[in-house]
Amino acid sequence: MNKPETPPELCPLCGGRTGPGETVFAVELGFGVAVVRHVPARVCDTCGESWIEDDTAAKLEQMVERARREHRQVEVLAYSE
Repeated sequence: MNKPETPPELCPLCGGRTGPGETVFAVELGFGVAVVRHVPARVCDTCGESWIEDDTAAKLEQMVERARREHRQVEVLAYSE
């Protein structure tokens, strides 16, 4: 099912227009790193900065917690809805 297009918003950093896109989320775990690719986000078309919605951040927290429990030095995951 296609989601309706979200209207552009202004970037609080540079004033550019933001729209739906994807980003990469990385976190240092102390013993290693977890990287999540293809994370849905609002991305500025001028400076490239991205913002993640609250529900997406909650899912990222779960993914990172799993990587922390598995105690891998490097964990690269793909975000899926």
